[in-house]
Amino acid sequence: MNRSVELVTEVDLPAAPEQVEPWLAGLDAYPAWMGLVHRAVPEPGSNPPAWQVDLRARIGPLARSKRLRMVRGASSDTTALEFERAELDGRSHGRWALRAELHRIDGSTPGTRVRVTLRYDGAHWASGVLERVLHDEIEKSKARLTELVSGGPLPGPTR
Repeated sequence: MNRSVELVTEVDLPAAPEQVEPWLAGLDAYPAWMGLVHRAVPEPGSNPPAWQVDLRARIGPLARSKRLRMVRGASSDTTALEFERAELDGRSHGRWALRAELHRIDGSTPGTRVRVTLRYDGAHWASGVLERVLHDEIEKSKARLTELVSGGPLPGPTR
């Protein structure tokens, strides 16, 4: 049985949106802070930008994995970064969509509120137990992203 799932989370980060955006704009930065993203490899020369993404979730001794081709979407909202599943094999696949919204927090020190929405369809990835594992991993990723953003800019060239 297929069903749709939507997970939404927010985190306030101690950096301006310009410092946070590189950590969210390219999926190849996600393995550094998002434990679900085991690997994300950019496809050279793809337009729009695309990545081969390996997701992995562990439930005790069992592991579920999934490979997706994700492309960066064009959003009219300048505060949002969007990614959608876009396979090239001509077959019908479950939907996977990620939207990250960045909003400046006004105050004495720069800050950014990030709201991430993950939507996906599927029989195996939408089971109750796995959904709980996904939620727990997303919560853990907030601390890792906060630590990385606090440490300074993303190493390497900006995207």
